[in-house]
Amino acid sequence: MNRRVPRRVLGYSLTLAIAGLGMLRWGGSLLVSTDALPAHVEAAIVLQGSSLGERVRLAGAMKLLEQGVADRILLSVPRESYWGAPIPPMARGYLERNYGVGAANQVDFCETGPEVNSTEEEARALDGCMQQHGWKSIVVVTSDYHTRRAGMIWRRTLKRQDPTVHPWVHGVADPDFQARGWWKRRLFAKTWLLEFTKLVWTGMFGWTENGK
Repeated sequence: MNRRVPRRVLGYSLTLAIAGLGMLRWGGSLLVSTDALPAHVEAAIVLQGSSLGERVRLAGAMKLLEQGVADRILLSVPRESYWGAPIPPMARGYLERNYGVGAANQVDFCETGPEVNSTEEEARALDGCMQQHGWKSIVVVTSDYHTRRAGMIWRRTLKRQDPTVHPWVHGVADPDFQARGWWKRRLFAKTWLLEFTKLVWTGMFGWTENGK
């Protein structure tokens, strides 16, 4: 009996080691699931993120606009900053400075309140703005590490609220994460751990906890 215990421990240890190595090698890819884009959609939807993350998401959406894939962009923004200043005028100025007035005029804003603090709540809020425009084909633009979970949440939300809308999910490289070698940098590892936990939670329970 006692002789079999070490073998079991060795077997468990070996299994855990293999699983750990597999997670290091392919764990980053578990978070990523970006769709092949259609030739044309009515709008690209830019989700909120960190200051750097949202800039690259916006840049990815603007590229789709320039390529003619999307007719317009819907930019998700808070109504006001931490200090009470309205966000849309500042965002409009940023768009005009960096992309020109013409491109900026093809961007609409969807303002969200403080109650929107999760991907699922943001999807519900943005769906209301999308219904005002009558869009039926959209591309959700977000960070690559956020694509799998965002796709799950958006498809479920639209199926429940507006099943006539067809969503695609498009991921862009984010400075907060790198799929290959994600464990080598503290920021990448932190991003992976948080997003992986949320992904598992979403897959198991079908809803997300507060937080992006």
